[in-house]
Amino acid sequence: MLWLGEKRGYLTDWITQRWVCLTRRRIDLEYDTWLNGMIGKTTGIGKDYFYEFARTMGLEVRPQDMQAGLIQDFDVLIKPSTSIQPGVKHFYEHTAAYDLDAWSQWSGIFRPFGGLLAALFSRRLQQLNVPLSSLDTSRGVTSRIIQLTEPVSGDVLYTTWVRQFIGNGNVLYAGSYSVCTVPGYHGYCIKVVFPLPNGNGIVIMKPTVDEEGSMTISSSGQQFGDPGFYFTVHLADGRIFARYVRSLRESIHVYESDEQVIRADHVLTLWGITFLRLHYRLRLRENIDFMSAS
Repeated sequence: MLWLGEKRGYLTDWITQRWVCLTRRRIDLEYDTWLNGMIGKTTGIGKDYFYEFARTMGLEVRPQDMQAGLIQDFDVLIKPSTSIQPGVKHFYEHTAAYDLDAWSQWSGIFRPFGGLLAALFSRRLQQLNVPLSSLDTSRGVTSRIIQLTEPVSGDVLYTTWVRQFIGNGNVLYAGSYSVCTVPGYHGYCIKVVFPLPNGNGIVIMKPTVDEEGSMTISSSGQQFGDPGFYFTVHLADGRIFARYVRSLRESIHVYESDEQVIRADHVLTLWGITFLRLHYRLRLRENIDFMSAS
């Protein structure tokens, strides 16, 4: 893989960044605050990225908290939260208390595309290593919540979630999770930031609740400013560009299965065609009582 230097990184990454800059709009994070997020190094991301980010920014890593969650207060996202199945709310507020199992199902015509992305980007960057077969997840997936805090106040500034394959060590996802609002949607959304070289990928998903109390979050929108998938590139001269990728969408249906077990069905589509399904089983860890963890 051709290396272009510390600022540009690898050729394939640089070409992707140029595509964003040429087909984008320029943004100002003072106003477009919902597109603010961690920026990755040109050399890659990996399982230790958030520890390195904390050192660089002068933040502290909170000691491992088995009750830490992706969303500290679910009532901010869904009101009233009593409309949600208790297990779903508990998972988001106490994510670290759960073990994770995952399975993938690629659409046949897209499987070679997944392999190409893995070869060009994911394995090298150690980010977004979507499983290509059942063998990738056969030995399990680790799930680690890392919270970064302000040293003086102790306030949590970033909540991050790192998932890694036990078998081959590849990082499935390394992302920062928060709640935000966007110009094109009335209500709060879940925001996930995946650091990438010289920028990031940001997925903003709006929540809906069905009659049974399960929740679906989806990144469906029509234009810039709506929920959806965004690429951002931060140039060395301070300019920042963002590209809204309307053709790429995802939805995650989260629901109670059995007692102390949550399941999630994750569907990704491109131009309206489903190319990947991911299925997750989230089990409350042993020796953790559901009620005492609430």
